[in-house]
Amino acid sequence: MITVVVADDHDIVRQGLVSIIEQAEDCEVIGQASDGVEALALLEKLSPRVLVVDISMPRLNGLEVVRQASQRFKSSQILVLTMHEEEEYVVHMVRAGANGYLVKSTASQHLLSAIRNLAAGKTYYGQFASQVLAEQYRRPNESLDDPYKNLTDREREVFHLVIAGASTKDIARTLDISVKTAENHRGKVLEKLNMHNSVELVRYAAKKGLLD
Repeated sequence: MITVVVADDHDIVRQGLVSIIEQAEDCEVIGQASDGVEALALLEKLSPRVLVVDISMPRLNGLEVVRQASQRFKSSQILVLTMHEEEEYVVHMVRAGANGYLVKSTASQHLLSAIRNLAAGKTYYGQFASQVLAEQYRRPNESLDDPYKNLTDREREVFHLVIAGASTKDIARTLDISVKTAENHRGKVLEKLNMHNSVELVRYAAKKGLLD
């Protein structure tokens, strides 16, 4: 029996996924979570074979759930199921440790196949995600004039802390600098990369292969 935990903050969507999964005789939903913190708690408590997780969730987003789960609960395979069809999300999630990626519009056709593949130790990427990953593989090296190369060592430290989700106070504490200095470094990073916020930094990092 393939044990599954489903994590999605929308009750109706989550119940729909549970219904699809439980129609299969070889699958059993043993836990449900409405946010990322609950999802990690259930992984620790129940050790499911497969975690089905959304990206946009309260308290702890799907990306951080995937990153932590892939490091802490290696017996559980991770399937990202989301409405997002942007390249950066696929790259970000796969780099974080996701074993599969599906868009919700295809769930009824592919969810069970994805769960079975992951339970067997394989990967499963829907058509969109497969195209993105293939393009990443084929894409030539980025131009040498990448603005990232213009960041100082300290600015690169700040850059990677920001894309990991750290707040300005977190950055200051981690680097043992003042909050004002951390704010200045963050501003310099945004300016040099011609970005406006941390979301754009994450997208840039995903496209450049700079995610840890």
